[in-house]
Amino acid sequence: MTAPFIPPYEKHFLNSLAGIKAEGRYRIFTPISRLCGNFPKADLRLPDGRTKQVTVWCGNDYLGMGQNPSVLKAMHDAVDEFGSGSGGTRNISGNMPLHAALEEELADLHQQQAALVFNSGYMANATTLATLAKILPGAIFFSDAKNHASMIEGIRHTRCEKHIFEHNNPEHLRTLLAAAPADSCKIVVFESVYSMDATFAPLTAMLDVAQEFGAFTYLDEVHAVGLYGMRGAGVAERDAVLNRISLIQGTLGKAFGMIGGYIAANRSIIDAIRSSAPGFIFTTSLPPVIAAGALASVRYVKTHPALRTQHQQIVQDAKDALHDAGLPLLETPSHILPLHIGDARMAKTLSDVLLHDFSIYVQPINYPTVPRGSERFRITPTPLHTQEHIAELVHALQETLHARHELRVAE
Repeated sequence: MTAPFIPPYEKHFLNSLAGIKAEGRYRIFTPISRLCGNFPKADLRLPDGRTKQVTVWCGNDYLGMGQNPSVLKAMHDAVDEFGSGSGGTRNISGNMPLHAALEEELADLHQQQAALVFNSGYMANATTLATLAKILPGAIFFSDAKNHASMIEGIRHTRCEKHIFEHNNPEHLRTLLAAAPADSCKIVVFESVYSMDATFAPLTAMLDVAQEFGAFTYLDEVHAVGLYGMRGAGVAERDAVLNRISLIQGTLGKAFGMIGGYIAANRSIIDAIRSSAPGFIFTTSLPPVIAAGALASVRYVKTHPALRTQHQQIVQDAKDALHDAGLPLLETPSHILPLHIGDARMAKTLSDVLLHDFSIYVQPINYPTVPRGSERFRITPTPLHTQEHIAELVHALQETLHARHELRVAE
């Protein structure tokens, strides 16, 4: 029998995987099925085919909108009326009214003239930043040290001059801007909520510095939209600086419970990016069912401020309970609760114990999402978590973390 052909490049893939496994950060997907109408409960599929119910504590559906009845009805209606897919790009297959209505709703949310929807938040960031470099001559980027990978990727592809300023440090940003040519197109890129460290950006101070040097400001509100501000427009609305930002980027995939990304800005900015961005021009548009669900979700979240109040209350309750229990909670001001572990293998072991022994689903966060040595759990309470859920979480974490010295991590 002829031996199977093994391509000469296969060893490089195997070596890459071996290195990841040696560091204890090889990821194995957990077979979880969220239960509509019963979130934060989900079904975990076991190796023998059986299922058991677990409580999810690590998702990004921050408000539980993934099961909101008005959203589900809008999606069912859209499937019945428009079918499954959009048929292609908006330039070729036509601009469905649902897409236009969604963009109008998002522009209104952020008090901007226009918006543009992409198929993901990652694509919105990477494509928009790369396109800005085409439009703004001699662009120089100034990027926060802890910006998301999608922003780093977008800036990298521009091949423009770039400078990294210290995280949330407007004075360091000022130093870098002052050293740049006065007539250059300066683009300051930062986030309002940093999802791993759960910190807020000092928006007013950052915008003051950017405005001092005439810089274009690019704000990622992905982890803030829906959650902050009277109508859920994010931290910029909460801090009353919406009118000072050149371009806002957001997502439909977190607090709105859907999928997709978007940008909002003045009409000329949006129109120029719409007309020049390859990631928009050459990509099939969101299916109408997704656009309909997102539209319903944005409208609901905008008009139900009590949802944000409930969310903040349960976040505070969970934060207090974790702190009172003496657990290694990192002190943060936002809705994301990072629990420090500090070792990739241990984080994976503890996560497995929580899942199988306590029916608590919390995934470990490790490199490259966070620096080595800062591995953590990222706990995200929602308005659908209860006091009973919090008590169960705290008990499970206490039992598991206090016994960590007894755990033996497989080599």
